[in-house]
Amino acid sequence: MVEPRWPLEASEATASTVVLIVDDVPDNIAPLHDALDAAGYTVLVALDGESAIRRATQARPDVILLDAVMPGLDGFEVARRLKAQPETAATPILFMTGLTETEHLVAALDAGGVDYVTKPVKPREVMARMAVHLRTARHAAQGALERSQARQALDAFGHATITVRAADGRLVWQTPLARELLRQYFGPEALHAPLEVCQWLRRHLPEAQAQREPPRLTIERGPRRLTFRLHQCVSDEDPAAPGGDWLIVMQETSDTSAIEALAAAFALTAREAEVLYWVVKGKINRDIADILGASPATVKKHLERILAKMGVETRTAAAAMAIHRVRALAGAGAG
Repeated sequence: MVEPRWPLEASEATASTVVLIVDDVPDNIAPLHDALDAAGYTVLVALDGESAIRRATQARPDVILLDAVMPGLDGFEVARRLKAQPETAATPILFMTGLTETEHLVAALDAGGVDYVTKPVKPREVMARMAVHLRTARHAAQGALERSQARQALDAFGHATITVRAADGRLVWQTPLARELLRQYFGPEALHAPLEVCQWLRRHLPEAQAQREPPRLTIERGPRRLTFRLHQCVSDEDPAAPGGDWLIVMQETSDTSAIEALAAAFALTAREAEVLYWVVKGKINRDIADILGASPATVKKHLERILAKMGVETRTAAAAMAIHRVRALAGAGAG
């Protein structure tokens, strides 16, 4: 006999909500199937573990009701396999079990179950628990979508984002722009964030956990700079607890336009303009050589030609003229 519907079932369940029931005994499935169907759910059935995995992978149900004890592939192993594959990892699994020993119930939760009901199952109890876990799963999915959209928006405006696990520095997530910037600044793609980023994150974690924005990290590569800003903790654990997953916003800035302006203003080659740029920054020839990958002697020759073209005798005079000219050009552009 089908139990009567009640307000929670009617309001929460719709035909678009798909439930997969997995049990090797058809007689166990029938009353639960009928009750779910009457409440408006779309119900699928699997009679063994292998079929359950295939059906779940293909149909992507919203929730799975899984018998714990079945011949062949039992419910515990089915749950582990479903949680191990991306297509079904987020699907809530409720175990149906006649086992009431604590170790069996713990095993069900350890295998990836979010809840369990004991046999013989009561359809109203099952639907009440399903409603709770469906709401939780939908809120989690909506939150993930909103975070993804926010990250994409940051990318579109020239920002990039990564999520770093503070405990071990693992790169949990990164946008395409972030991946490319990390490759340009730190070399081939890796599973962990660059050492400088990990050290900065761990050093300033107490400030972030206290909801105070820590100093930003800036990495320079020639005229390009990559800035890291610690945004927020995005893991489910307490932000004040050790570790956690942290969203970091990255933004690149560049003085390439300034170098191009110097080249145009004083009829310099691209390399001469770079040398003059670093002279303006107060760098000595040895430092400029290291930055540009040249020898100090080569930098000296470039500087001699720069002074001749600018009609000055010292690097100090060249720097002062360069600063004045670039400011004048910037003012003219603004007007």
